[in-house]
Amino acid sequence: MSEHHTRSALLSVQSLSRLHVRASFNLANGECIALQGASGSGKTVLMRAIADLDPNEGIIKLDGILRESMPAPQWRKQVTYLAAEPGWWADTVQAHFASWDDARSLIEELRLSPDCGSWNVGRLSTGEKQRLSFARALMLQSRVLLLDEPTSGLDAKSTAAVESILAKRRSSGTAMIWCTHDQAQAKRVASRVLVAEHGQIEEHAL
Repeated sequence: MSEHHTRSALLSVQSLSRLHVRASFNLANGECIALQGASGSGKTVLMRAIADLDPNEGIIKLDGILRESMPAPQWRKQVTYLAAEPGWWADTVQAHFASWDDARSLIEELRLSPDCGSWNVGRLSTGEKQRLSFARALMLQSRVLLLDEPTSGLDAKSTAAVESILAKRRSSGTAMIWCTHDQAQAKRVASRVLVAEHGQIEEHAL
């Protein structure tokens, strides 16, 4: 058994089963695992199952505590899934944040206008929506982030900003599963890679 499975795990996923996807792995404090595979191979299915957003079977623990021992909303605040196309439910940007003032410095670090809180969501570009939803997720201060192509619609400078912010979060102990099709990015951000193929999630060399 590998070192990653024997050392203490922040997140433990054992015999997870959802639709055609099966997975078992551990994720340590401050660790980032890249998740790769062809479209339709089950990457999003896996992350949504870990976040308990869809029915699934298996044993999932956070710091040794079983997922089903806590209310689902509490679990999702600690194990947070950031969708590739997040939803918007209010007219203005700042209405999606518990405290816009607290989020402002992060917004500026993501190369967004500090005035964008008052903007109507309808005027946002795809890249702006992606960065704002990223900021929204980070404000939860989750223990584990499940990131579904978080930089897919971003230019090089914005991608670098996201990677820098997440590197700081990892250094403070936040663990991540980062879905990316970009092999160079996977090598920059992750120490391991999980590949989804034919319904199986297996570890491969980066």
